[in-house]
Amino acid sequence: MKGFARLFTVLAVFFLVAAVVYSVWAYLYDLQDLATDASGSEGSTTIEWVGTVGLALCAALATLIAFYLRRSYTGQGGELPEDRLDANIDDGEAEQGHFSPWSWWPIILAASAALFFVGLAVGTWVCFIGVGLFAVAIIGWVYEYYRGYFAR
Repeated sequence: MKGFARLFTVLAVFFLVAAVVYSVWAYLYDLQDLATDASGSEGSTTIEWVGTVGLALCAALATLIAFYLRRSYTGQGGELPEDRLDANIDDGEAEQGHFSPWSWWPIILAASAALFFVGLAVGTWVCFIGVGLFAVAIIGWVYEYYRGYFAR
């Protein structure tokens, strides 16, 4: 993870330098184009903002990802077994979470989302049925362990 953080830091610096070079290059090209204009019309030179802002936002995104990766690396207390080349398979076999393979609520939730989008295409009144079914499905999925056979 440390290597990925370094990689995104390098990408952020690259995109920032590319944004500056792009801005200067576009400005100088506009100056040259203005100087060779034979029509005699008065023009103004401006920076081409779309490319400059796009490259600057790429630099910002790479900086955010590098920050997140570096922060995650320090928060986990060092290298994970997945990051080490000498790790065994048994080193990373901790519990991965709690899953419900018997739950039908995700299927109902997906059907309600599908019904909502069909309602957007066919008729708006169908969207209300999809939203109602979504509310029932999300409540059922959240509270499925609070009653019945699988209650805790």
